Order: sequence, then structure tokens, then C-alpha cells
Amino acid sequence: MLLPDSKTELVRRGNKVVYDLGDKIVKVFNETKPVSDVFNEALNLARINECGIRSPKALEVSQLENANGWALVTEKVPGTTLAEKMTAEPQRFGEYLEMFVDLQIEIHGYTSPLLNRQRDKFARMIDSLDQLNATTRYNLQERLDGMTKEFKVCHGDFNPSNVIVGDDGQLYVCDWAHATQGSPAADVATTYLLFALNSKDQAEAYLELYCDRADMPMQVVRQWTSIVAASELARKRNVNDEFLKNWIDVVDYQ
Repeated sequence: MLLPDSKTELVRRGNKVVYDLGDKIVKVFNETKPVSDVFNEALNLARINECGIRSPKALEVSQLENANGWALVTEKVPGTTLAEKMTAEPQRFGEYLEMFVDLQIEIHGYTSPLLNRQRDKFARMIDSLDQLNATTRYNLQERLDGMTKEFKVCHGDFNPSNVIVGDDGQLYVCDWAHATQGSPAADVATTYLLFALNSKDQAEAYLELYCDRADMPMQVVRQWTSIVAASELARKRNVNDEFLKNWIDVVDYQ
């Protein structure tokens, strides 16, 4: 694949750059990104498309010409992200949060039996953590083993920047690289931590609203928080590592 000169850079993060090609979006990864991960993201997106969740369609996976790395091409959904709307209209945060939560609850109503298993992914990520000692990793694995097994579609990185308010009035969800089948409460714990990285008040408002509308006990979400914090730490996304470690350290392993 050869990127056109007319491309517009949308975001640059970690090992990827996202470009707008006009009628398509292309996510370009550098040579540090394993090729298998790129194909797995495309496969995740195809499975999400097939189960009926509103999301951009996967169009192409290509090796870049005259450069190292691979690219994932998806259709473009014209619109604005919820994150942009929340920033531009802070007085409407509550309204947008309701839209966000209702959409996440809708997603958690789907199943996709061929997606990777959430608990298997968490187990691998916990084992890979050299920042934690063996005792802490063992405690986290014990807690993971004791959690209820569920098989609902989970986004794995559900935050307002990944929700597009389309020009057609519909909501669409992008960036399914971390999608799994598993526990909605674990997915909620991930979103809670992503909010909490920037605003504890917004995180608490989100958690209270989700649990109320989904009829889910907050205690179940909090039981997942240490596991999710460890998995986020393993992703090495250059977020606040000390913040994540604190969520692991405060766990009472009984």
C-alpha cells in the first residue's frame, strides 16, 4: 500500500499513526507492531461487523510500500467523537455520558463465540508483568480464576474517543484491537480506570450510571479493578504506571 499525499493525520499514538484518506481511515503501524496483531485487529473488527454492532467495516490489511510496517484500512464514518463533544460542550456531559453508557450496555448484550477469551488474555498479560513480583502475580491469577465466567462482547478500550456520533445520528464504535468475549463488569472496570486517569469525578459518575442502568452491583466491578489495572500496566501505553500500580496494591486478597 502507498499512502497518498492528500492524507490528513488524525492522531499519533505509541506505535501507530491514524490518517484520514477522505472516504477511508487508515491506521499505520511501525515495525515494532507484530504483523499478527494487525491481522488480529482486522479479524476482531470483521467479527464485530458480523454480529451486528455498529462499527466501521474492515476493508484491507496491507504492507506499506517504501516503509517498514503494516496498515489497516477501514471505512470512514462521518461524524464527531463523543470525546470531542464532551470537551466542546461540558455542560452536556451528563447527557453524553448517558448515550455512552447505553451504548456500552447494548454492546454487552451481544455474543461473538469466535472472539478471544477475555480471561485467557488477562492471564497472559498478568504473567508478562515484570513490574510485579511473583506473589502479586499469583494473587491476581487466583482472583481471576475465581471470577464468574461470562461470554459477552467486550470492547476492551471503551472510552469516548472510540465512540463516533455519526452524521446520520447513529452511534458507532471504532478501535476493536482489544475486543474479547468475557465479563461486562471487567469491561466496565477498564472504562472506569480510563476515566479515572483524567477525572475521578467523571469515573465515579460513569460507574454509578452504568451500574444503575445495567442493574449491576458496583462491588462486582471493583472486584475486577485490580485485574484490569494489571492488564493495563502490561499494555505499556505510557499512561500513569504508578496510578495503575496503586489500584493493584490496594486490593485485599481474602
